[in-house]
Amino acid sequence: MTFDFQHILRALGPAIPSGPWKEALRAGLGALIGLGCVGLFILSPLVDLRTGLYLIAPFGATSVLVFAVPNSPLAQPWSAVVGNMSAALVGVGVCLLVPDPALRVALAVGLAIAVMTLLRAVHPPAGAVAMTAALSPDAVQSLGVWFALAPVGVGTVLLVVLATIYARISGRHYPFRQFEDRNSHGTHDPEPAERLGLNEDDLTGILDRYRQSLNLGVEDLARLIGAAEIEAARHRTGPATADDIMSRNLVTVGPDTPLNQVADLFRQHGFTSLPVVQDGDKFLGVIFQIHLIRRAREDAFRLDRRFSAAMARLLDQNRDRPVSASEIMATAMPRALPTTPVAALLPMMSEGDCDAVPVLDRGQIVGIVTRTDLIAALARHSLSAPETPL
Repeated sequence: MTFDFQHILRALGPAIPSGPWKEALRAGLGALIGLGCVGLFILSPLVDLRTGLYLIAPFGATSVLVFAVPNSPLAQPWSAVVGNMSAALVGVGVCLLVPDPALRVALAVGLAIAVMTLLRAVHPPAGAVAMTAALSPDAVQSLGVWFALAPVGVGTVLLVVLATIYARISGRHYPFRQFEDRNSHGTHDPEPAERLGLNEDDLTGILDRYRQSLNLGVEDLARLIGAAEIEAARHRTGPATADDIMSRNLVTVGPDTPLNQVADLFRQHGFTSLPVVQDGDKFLGVIFQIHLIRRAREDAFRLDRRFSAAMARLLDQNRDRPVSASEIMATAMPRALPTTPVAALLPMMSEGDCDAVPVLDRGQIVGIVTRTDLIAALARHSLSAPETPL
């Protein structure tokens, strides 16, 4: 029997990719704020220690999940709160019935895992909650069932609430998105990258079949499958670049162009986007038709008038100070080089609300790739690709 030491060493190494420093900072700062706030509340002079409120070590483990991996099924509110509290109840019960310390710890943790699994509330820190109870029989017996409410229940609920607020502030989703949640446009269709032809039951079946239901949510699986399909499509697009498919004869506007002229160009050419440039074709941004609609809608709410009146006012060329292109253009958007592969443009346009990608050369716009350009290129490629025999 031979040993492949290189394989063994790789197996003993990290199993997850390295995370960006911003995400590490976000997670660490969240845990600091969360535990800090919980500690300030619990250790406040206003809180009577006789209520049983105090910090316990498993709160640190719960913080790792809810702040660092908020998409994990193990970190969701039901898992955290019900898991920790049910484990605490198990620990209290074992303390009252089993005098031997070693047996008490093993039994408390084992039973807690079984109960959490039955309740669909598996939460790894809950094992430490049960062990904490088993190792502190005197304190737990004095508190009784109250131990599950305070500190365990109160502390966990506080962490979950703080994690929810922090996720909203820092641009993450917690609790994780459900399969039937509305998309970015406010409708119930899945996001374009998640339209797989599979329903929630199909995806749940995949997770169950591969025993991954504790590691991944249905929504996340849909996103990963969609991303994998896009990546596979990228490998089939061949060597084509943005330079091969982009629109070159561009209609552009300047930053000071009034919006009534922008609207006229949209109507005249049937475009959905117009690049904004300075002298020498220096790229500044892009105006999409939706920008006009959003600005008019905002003005209608702000001025308490009808949308049609707000749009007419927005496009009125006789205003004292007409609204210009630079005031509504988008600047934070994907950009490409002439040498950017078409494959790299696919994820740019398949997610979010990006309808066109400007192609820049040393800061100057030399073309633009719209979704129409991309669809036409993919259609040509599919027609030229050899047929696969059945």
